[in-house]
Amino acid sequence: MLVTLIAAARSAPLLDTPFGDDRPLDITAWQVLERAIPALVPLTAAELRYCSPTPASRQTGDALGLAPLAQPALRECDMGRWRGLTLREATGREPAAVEAWFADPRSAPHGGEPLLSFVSRVGGWLDTRPIDHDGHVVAVAESSVIRAAMLYALGAPPQSYWRTEVHPLSVVSLTGGRGRWSLRIG
Repeated sequence: MLVTLIAAARSAPLLDTPFGDDRPLDITAWQVLERAIPALVPLTAAELRYCSPTPASRQTGDALGLAPLAQPALRECDMGRWRGLTLREATGREPAAVEAWFADPRSAPHGGEPLLSFVSRVGGWLDTRPIDHDGHVVAVAESSVIRAAMLYALGAPPQSYWRTEVHPLSVVSLTGGRGRWSLRIG
């Protein structure tokens, strides 16, 4: 099975994006998305089409012609009381808690979801896709969700999450199924 993940268009630079950002796309994000559509249109042939429940993911998927089905398992990490804050703001308010969050993937000093739980949730979604070795699934989600999927697929150490970047409208493909995923480049 082939699972193609598309990073949703984004309305603000990453460091200015609040945790749990649920704003719709702004005019700049729409313009970038419109320029990317020709390269992404071939993905609309996928049999199954999903998106995270955020407006940005839904709008990205709709603009591509996917008419995606929202999947709660593809939501971003639950950031608890940090929801609505940027990383910079959370660091200013709780520097020791942010440091603990980066250092220990089992911790959730924000009162939300630990990194390991987030990665497991996204991996569980991957593993429960209908098995069809020739099938193609496409999903639009935030870059953090795609980073979690890559970490899960590769069985990479949790600290790898912090060393991985996924830019808006990037495409990542995974092949395999149920706990046996491979990252596909190109």
